[in-house]
Amino acid sequence: MDTGTHVVMGIALGGLATLDPVVASNSATATSVLIATIAGSQIPDIDTVLKLRNNAIYIRNHRGVTHSIPAVLLWPLILLAVIYPFFPTANLLHLWGWTFAAVFIHVFVDIFNAYGTQALRPFTSKWVALGVINTFDPIIFGIHVAAIVIWVIGADPGYTFLGMFIVLIGYYLLRFYAQAKVREAVRKIIPDATDIITSPTMKFNFWRIAAMNEEEFFVGRAMGTNIVIYDRFKRVPVPKTPVLEAAKKDSNLAAFLSFSPVYRWELDEYDDHYEVRFIDLRYRSNGHYPFVAVVQLDLELNPISSYTGWVFSEKKLRKKLSIIPN
Repeated sequence: MDTGTHVVMGIALGGLATLDPVVASNSATATSVLIATIAGSQIPDIDTVLKLRNNAIYIRNHRGVTHSIPAVLLWPLILLAVIYPFFPTANLLHLWGWTFAAVFIHVFVDIFNAYGTQALRPFTSKWVALGVINTFDPIIFGIHVAAIVIWVIGADPGYTFLGMFIVLIGYYLLRFYAQAKVREAVRKIIPDATDIITSPTMKFNFWRIAAMNEEEFFVGRAMGTNIVIYDRFKRVPVPKTPVLEAAKKDSNLAAFLSFSPVYRWELDEYDDHYEVRFIDLRYRSNGHYPFVAVVQLDLELNPISSYTGWVFSEKKLRKKLSIIPN
């Protein structure tokens, strides 16, 4: 989820914690729990600072080790070490429990996005991405804001947020139902589909679709159960040629391949260089595929320039590469 949603989730969890008799009866515990739930709902995303280095490192590591099982166990202890000295009369066990809940919920809700997390590390580095909730869902955010406002104007926080979480559970179940109907509609068009990837958007009934069978990729959208296929591409395995093998050694392309589950590739040869491009098929927008990895190599297969990330025009991509215009 986005940062704003994680913040309101932390506030909501701090309000829910007032149903805990130990929290409700001790002001130091209540205050420290609210601080800890807000901080705990944010701390797994500390790896966002990696974007300051470069996109390859960010893509390869964001929602990786910081969202892993060891991290979920470690983050609450780190937060306790920082927060508890300021509230020495707080109940340490209950403070830890609610802090752990905040960290766990952060990682848990992230798996419902199309981006997903590596939440099962160290057992597997596979990305867990259920694709039922957009990174920013205005309904989820709005429900949280409404509950916080109700609390501010005087309602009991515990029961207010308990009711809110019950509503959210229903909403998540509704999203799974909507996703299942979309998948069912896609299979009517592509009955031999081996995989169907759904990417939700901020619009409740609008989904991006990337599907495949043994021979083709299909890219389209769903408006409810109305499916439109925009593009079809032949599935061409990536051959083990010297050019492509050299390109795969580039950190930008390696990061792309570690993250993207469905893509096509292109190889262009020019008078003085090669250009290898890998294109993620999940995020088609206005006829454009914005998430790419591009590697330029000279004729001796030495890297010249490369880029991976989101880019919404060919002109901007050339500026990112900044070495060779085609």
